[in-house]
Amino acid sequence: MKTADAVKALAALAQDTRLAIYRLLVQKGPEGLPAGTIAERLDVPAATLSFHLKELAHAGMIESRQDGRFVYYAANYSRMNGLLGFLSENCCRGDAACAPQPPLKRRRA
Repeated sequence: MKTADAVKALAALAQDTRLAIYRLLVQKGPEGLPAGTIAERLDVPAATLSFHLKELAHAGMIESRQDGRFVYYAANYSRMNGLLGFLSENCCRGDAACAPQPPLKRRRA
């Protein structure tokens, strides 16, 4: 991924509503959700949702498909993985110590 593409993707996600939309779509999986369902679940007006979906699509973070009279939106997983790879490609100069660690278990008192 090029730096300009990463900046565009990060900018699209750097807003509360768009991040909530994206997280919902990531949870839903490749089949995605129709716009109306996204609006209902996040309590977002249709016009506002349309604007945010356009921004996410422009950044390549989501994809859409027409199914009858419904438009379904889904996360673009290859773009997401590309962004994650871009962000971590030089992590600690290859030192395994900075690899993600499992969360610590909480001790009960």
